[in-house]
Amino acid sequence: MSENNKSSFVNDRLIPLFGKIAGSRHLIALRDGMTLAVPMIIIGSVFMIIAQFPIAGYQSFMLKTFGKNWATIVQYPTNASFHVMGLIAVIGIAYNLAKSYKVDPISASIVSMSAWLLTIPLNTDKAGALWVPLTQLDSAGLFTALIVGLFVTDFYVFMVHRNWTIKMPDSVPPAVSNSFSALVPGFIILVLVWILRLLVEATPMQSIPNVISFVLAKPLGLLSNTLPGALVAEFVICLLWIFGIHGANVVSGVMSAVWYAAMSQNAAAHAAGKALPNVVTQQFFDNFIHMGGSGATLGLAFMIAFFAKSAEFKTLGKLVIGPAIFNINEPIVFGLPIVMNYRMAIPFIAAPLANVVTTYFAMSTGLVAKTMGVMVPWTTPPIISGYLATGHISGAVLQVVNIVIDGAIYYFFFKALDRDKVKEEKSFEAKEAAGQTAEI
Repeated sequence: MSENNKSSFVNDRLIPLFGKIAGSRHLIALRDGMTLAVPMIIIGSVFMIIAQFPIAGYQSFMLKTFGKNWATIVQYPTNASFHVMGLIAVIGIAYNLAKSYKVDPISASIVSMSAWLLTIPLNTDKAGALWVPLTQLDSAGLFTALIVGLFVTDFYVFMVHRNWTIKMPDSVPPAVSNSFSALVPGFIILVLVWILRLLVEATPMQSIPNVISFVLAKPLGLLSNTLPGALVAEFVICLLWIFGIHGANVVSGVMSAVWYAAMSQNAAAHAAGKALPNVVTQQFFDNFIHMGGSGATLGLAFMIAFFAKSAEFKTLGKLVIGPAIFNINEPIVFGLPIVMNYRMAIPFIAAPLANVVTTYFAMSTGLVAKTMGVMVPWTTPPIISGYLATGHISGAVLQVVNIVIDGAIYYFFFKALDRDKVKEEKSFEAKEAAGQTAEI
């Protein structure tokens, strides 16, 4: 295949395909629905850090002061925020998906939430009262929330678009009209989910969440918590960015449920004083792989800011270094540029893949503490985020090591690019000088 044909294939086929995937209403609904849970996860993480700050004397103080377990008391808000991830996800996914269809999103999200709650097996206390296990509202119910949020909402929209609704007069307020419009679709959905639940309870699987876990959650979770799974996910993220598509948004739309569930499992294990089960979590990528943003460009940002020889890159360096410290790298990706710049594609992919390897082996072998389930915002600067995510100085040290490795990977590629840019600038200056001389 000639270079022109390759370029035509990329521009005419590959980029539109990835763009279509990235713009899929269902993928966007998944991404935005999960994003809705992030503020509450961060809030819960703050209280978790307060309750379990990694200093032995502080932890003893929290456990024994005034005869109360203050660590448990301080984490009450964590239970009401961090540990309702599944509940928030089903509402957020249904809301965003219904909104994309221009159907009343509030009614759709309420119906989906009710359908999701109907799938959850209830516990019974000694008095015979039924109650919903908190774990089912968290990561244990997350995959069920994703499936219900998508399929139930699609079915709800199907019925609304075919006018399987109760129509109210125009004089009725919109809030009342919308609630009655949801009556028939909501009734049909709940009846169908109820029947499905009864059928599943008669099988060895016993519950709908067990079926979804067996078919989807466990296989996907096992794949994602491996080094090959992490490498594949990161490769796709970087490859899409090369074509100007926000790779993290595309991949997280599919994988965020797995990574958030792994994060939640680590948080529960940490709170119980048990060994942390997962290496690959949301923080694994946010705080140890994407330092400086996708492509691990923080090392590159420092080189542009402090070692560039060309005037253009010196100016660019002043613009990119600040955002890069907070893991925002669009100024580099589009300003250097990296998008459609095949000379920079190799280090842009190789650097984060190197981070995946070093971080995975460091954490899996115990050289570095695993992420303890605290949601550290992705904009937190490295070193600080490494310590907070792991609760140990080894996390910060690993980040420094990764940044040095990233810088080494980018070095020769950037220096070659910088030399060419200097030559271009000198050539332009020479032509300008020649032109001015000719005018004189």
